[in-house]
Amino acid sequence: MTTTTLAVLVPLLPFLGAAAGLLLGRTAPGFVRPLAVLPPLASLVLAVTVAVRQGGGQAIDAHTELTPTGSVPIELALHIDGFAALVAVLVGVVATCVQIYSTGYLRDDPRYPSYAALVSLFTSAMLLVVYSGDLMVLLVGWEIMGICSYFLVGHYWETPEARAASLKAFLVTKLGDVPFLIGLFALATDAGSFRITSVLGTVASGGLHHPTLVALLLLAGVAGKSALFPLHTWLPDAMAGPTPVSALIHAATMVAAGIYFVARLLPVFQASSAAMIVLAVMAGVTMAGSGLAALAQDDIKRVLAYSTIGQLGYMAGALAVGDRGAAVFHLLAHGAFKALLFLAAGVVIHASGTNSLAVMSRMKGLRNRVPDAYWTMTVALLALAAIPPFSGFFSKEAVLGAAEHVATGHTEHAPGAAGWIVLITGLATAVLTAAYATRLWLLAFHGQGTEAPDHGRQPVTMTAVLWVLAVPSLAFGLAYGPLPDWFDGRDLTPVLTTSVLGTGLALVGVIITYGAWRHTTAMALRVPLGAVAAHPDADAGVVEAEAIASHEPAFGDVAYAPDPADPGRLLLGPLHRHAAVGFHLDAVYHALFVRPVQAGAQLVRFLDREVVDTYVRGAGALPRWLGTAVRRAQTGNVQTYVSALLAGTVVLVVAAVLVATGA
Repeated sequence: MTTTTLAVLVPLLPFLGAAAGLLLGRTAPGFVRPLAVLPPLASLVLAVTVAVRQGGGQAIDAHTELTPTGSVPIELALHIDGFAALVAVLVGVVATCVQIYSTGYLRDDPRYPSYAALVSLFTSAMLLVVYSGDLMVLLVGWEIMGICSYFLVGHYWETPEARAASLKAFLVTKLGDVPFLIGLFALATDAGSFRITSVLGTVASGGLHHPTLVALLLLAGVAGKSALFPLHTWLPDAMAGPTPVSALIHAATMVAAGIYFVARLLPVFQASSAAMIVLAVMAGVTMAGSGLAALAQDDIKRVLAYSTIGQLGYMAGALAVGDRGAAVFHLLAHGAFKALLFLAAGVVIHASGTNSLAVMSRMKGLRNRVPDAYWTMTVALLALAAIPPFSGFFSKEAVLGAAEHVATGHTEHAPGAAGWIVLITGLATAVLTAAYATRLWLLAFHGQGTEAPDHGRQPVTMTAVLWVLAVPSLAFGLAYGPLPDWFDGRDLTPVLTTSVLGTGLALVGVIITYGAWRHTTAMALRVPLGAVAAHPDADAGVVEAEAIASHEPAFGDVAYAPDPADPGRLLLGPLHRHAAVGFHLDAVYHALFVRPVQAGAQLVRFLDREVVDTYVRGAGALPRWLGTAVRRAQTGNVQTYVSALLAGTVVLVVAAVLVATGA
């Protein structure tokens, strides 16, 4: 079988699995789990085969015209280079792990068939984005992911939080997609084609007429899809969906799509120095702001959500300094350890009965209840904090090293200002990342107080995938040696200066947070956990839905204030309350956009009701009055009709006489 045929099957198999799952979900429920797991697993095997055949060498290109348009053709095209081959493998690994994990996590969920089908469709859409060589076909996968995220984030639609989060995710990403679509059309108009190779050829020959405008329009869509400032606010709220969905969105699909798009079309953005500066500023604000916000969150999943935003900032920073190799390297490493973090968090939520770190911090021995989650999450947090030799160290240092090269003038792939912005904010974020990772680990697994509830062993399907993902979280960074063959020859070896600075700052963040935790723990008030152990056989998905609905621990009647033992409160001081609500960006957007739109809608409603409807009612009133008058004349009395006829005859005769006399 040719490589092209195998590549076509990679996104096609999950799509067929999704269609079959929707059709057979109710009539043949026994097929639901096999249809959920086997198609993405087969797609993973094929993606690995395609990657091996591609081998980091010449890109695989194939195309056929999809439909004649009369002007710019739309083609069903493949463009598989080293980046695409490896990202497709990542998508397959994470999607397969999520589907396997979900068979245990949502085992009693009545909507599991539709959930599993949507996850498969989500996977298929991302694989279409990765392999597509035509921008319009890429856009199809791009938009399908938006629809899938709406349904999956709103899986617990009974809760207002889930409904609001799904709408917010959909609308905010669509806000970016409108200029993104305009940018794609402008790009294709200049290139005369939607094919990526043609677009890149046009850029190389200087044929792009308005590079800054096109790049900024495209960046709007990237900011929405990849949750970069200022369109990042949907991602923390999207934690209202099931935890496996969070793992899929954060690790390998939706938020990775924007970064991957910029990496694939990086020469378009490099054609404009202003666009590269804008991207660097977006990356810097995203990194620093999300790090501060993560340090103030109580919900374990929201901590990880802001963590994802920060790591996406690193990837965008690598692109802003013109190094797509470092960006995709960090995307791959982050995909492994972030999927592990979310899936391990799901196990912790299942065991503790709450999403709240404040409540977990009052549980003693939680790590003994979930040893698999404890050890694998420790590995993932070390990778997140970029502690050597874990994968995050090598990938993050590739980003910082690239920024240092640009800042010091060793390369001209990007403006020097962009290098300094990314380097300074990246180093500052290294401290914050290590701090919130340490805080999460201490509060979740080293609580002091009531014994943690014992819900028995977690399903094997939930714990086995944790160890699978722990392997790349630990060892993938060591692949920086052979990866340059896949990444345009870019050397990914850590730079001594940034390695020492980054690791040193990360260790400072760990030490300071640990000291703050020891200090606050010694002074904390203990709050009993009440009836936390009352539901030993509860299903994880039900636990999470109840926790979302109540805003309180799902298994208890405990009302609690923010935990006084929280080191984040001590470290942030008066900034804590602002960071906890994302620095009030939602309130700002509500004042700037939501209220004016609502006011405009109310004005339109008033004009429609009081002005337009008045004319409509008036137009209907006149015939109604005439009809009433005519109806009253119809008495049914023959004498009345004869009298009226005679009177009319007299009037006509008189009128005729008068006319004749006057003549």
